Amino acid sequence: MPGGILLWGPPGTGKTLMAEAVAGETGHPYVFVDPGAFIQMFMGIGVLKVKSLFRKLRKLALRYGGVIVFFDEADSLGRRGSLAQVGPGGRPVGAAPAAFRAGGCHGMSYLSADTRWQLARDALVPEEPPGRDRFFMGGGMNGSSGDPGTLQALLTELSGLKKPRGMLNRYGRRLLGMKPKPPPKYRILVMMATNMPEALDEALLRPGRIDRIYKVGYPSKAGRVRTYEGYFSKVRHDLSREEIDKLATITPYATGATIKDLVNEALITAIRSGREVITWADVMKAKQLKSLGPPEGVEYHDRERHATAVHEACHAVVAIRARRHLEIDIATIEKGAEYLGMVASIPVEDQFTQWRSEYQSDILVSLASLAGERMFFGGDSSSGVSGDLESATRVASLMEGYWGMGSTISSHAVSNQLGVGTPGGGGKGAKEAEKEMRKQLADRIEDQLGALLKRVERMLEEEWAAVLAVAHALETHKTLQGEDVLAVIDGREGPLVDGRIYADPEFRRELESYHQAALAAHSGRSSIQLSLPAIPEPPEIPEPPERESARTSS
Repeated sequence: MPGGILLWGPPGTGKTLMAEAVAGETGHPYVFVDPGAFIQMFMGIGVLKVKSLFRKLRKLALRYGGVIVFFDEADSLGRRGSLAQVGPGGRPVGAAPAAFRAGGCHGMSYLSADTRWQLARDALVPEEPPGRDRFFMGGGMNGSSGDPGTLQALLTELSGLKKPRGMLNRYGRRLLGMKPKPPPKYRILVMMATNMPEALDEALLRPGRIDRIYKVGYPSKAGRVRTYEGYFSKVRHDLSREEIDKLATITPYATGATIKDLVNEALITAIRSGREVITWADVMKAKQLKSLGPPEGVEYHDRERHATAVHEACHAVVAIRARRHLEIDIATIEKGAEYLGMVASIPVEDQFTQWRSEYQSDILVSLASLAGERMFFGGDSSSGVSGDLESATRVASLMEGYWGMGSTISSHAVSNQLGVGTPGGGGKGAKEAEKEMRKQLADRIEDQLGALLKRVERMLEEEWAAVLAVAHALETHKTLQGEDVLAVIDGREGPLVDGRIYADPEFRRELESYHQAALAAHSGRSSIQLSLPAIPEPPEIPEPPERESARTSS
């Protein structure tokens, strides 16, 4: 039988719950070890606690035929791994260079042994100037608990020699010239959980101590659907199977803990509204609260409110028209702690590689704010585009200098090592060459951003009416879900917002008049003279005599 299992993965994915399920399925005693149980102020106390713990585990194993012990947050006990072994330059000893870790494939495996050696030697050169080496604080304690012998005691107990049991067995039989009986086979299953497996000591992870290592990652869409169905079955709701499937799609990295919290928050929202049945609107409001946090509740000046709505509408329209690998999750102009407005996106499917066209569409969405503000406000632009320009420049830099998605195929990653390992390297000539290489890279980045800016300007000219429609919907509702943004652009009815009014030519002329009044107010720094066009109330439709009652838990 395997003697040890390590479960590692992001927080909230069910590692502790899985250990409890193992104990429940086997029917054996389950011992939970507090992660801070061995952290002591005095030397030697941790060693005594480890020995006492395993003494009790051996007694339980003999009494019940086996025992399961679970160490939660195992990195707090076994931290003597690569994270704690930091060498000069701040790089962990034995860690692969970042350039090789970041890629989707291990490029060094295609190279000859001599070339791999040359690249590895260059990668081990400290990145900081000499004399400024950083050292890991607390190294004298092995980066572990306060007692340096606690980890060693744990390693010994996991696979050390077991002495024969009983005083009579050990001493009485020896006095009679007989060999003591060998110690019994203790059936102890050691389970550990951590979200930092690289911090664990390699001696702890070797076979014989930890025999199996499993990653407990984020659930797939099918797993999220089953988890949502399980938690929604415990409350009253009127969500259809299609809506639960959609909810699983728009929460791609939801764990079991976050799904449970979202359902509970939706129930709180429904109760506060005086209802006992969760609706789709309650779920979306709860999702917004968990994703963005509570809004600050400040009120914009009418001129600034319209400018913020146009800014976010440009992002949303270009995201829908130009991007296919992501969908709009939420668009809002409610001020948060670090933003005036936001258009958040989510992946439409699990994807592990990115393509040049996808990165270009991301840059188009980022540049839409600058192009839109210049277009809709007479060439003027605000400081709110600074974050968008930073994102666009960063992606363009990686495309040109690292990913081979620009006008050249050389990698800028070697510029930092220019002259290293060559005769006369690292002198004035190398610095001048690096400076010239950086200048050429900056020119290529500027050319690419300029071409994409012109492209997004043409796109916004064609989508002028759609931008004003989304801006009006944001000013009216403050927050829109992705399906509602698409409904406003297409002029159809959405899940929560009826976008059919935006297909009316007369209403579009009202939106254009309001924008011109806002533009005049922007130029004169005054209030907008026209009021925001109001959406007419839809005609009331009589309810059918019999309505399907909300589903309840089984």
